[in-house]
Amino acid sequence: MIVGLLKIHIHLHGIESLKQKRGIVKSLVGRLKSRFNFSVAEVEAQDSKQLAVIGCAVVGNDTPFIHQQMDTLINFAQADGRFYLGQVEREIFSHNP
Repeated sequence: MIVGLLKIHIHLHGIESLKQKRGIVKSLVGRLKSRFNFSVAEVEAQDSKQLAVIGCAVVGNDTPFIHQQMDTLINFAQADGRFYLGQVEREIFSHNP
């Protein structure tokens, strides 16, 4: 079993309220969940207007496929024009009982 984890820092500019930020983040999380086979949630910086941190996890049995899915998800998020992608942390774990 292979587990892939992503932690994506999203920088939002011109946001005036947490309500505006949450609308963008909720939309992104929903789109990532529906388009990709990942678990997705906002995991940090919930009270910041300019920053959101999104955590994503995927499980599979093929490391190259996990890497490809992670790259596709990052590119999809990067193409969204409502924010800028900052730091992206990527980890892959292998569990062989």
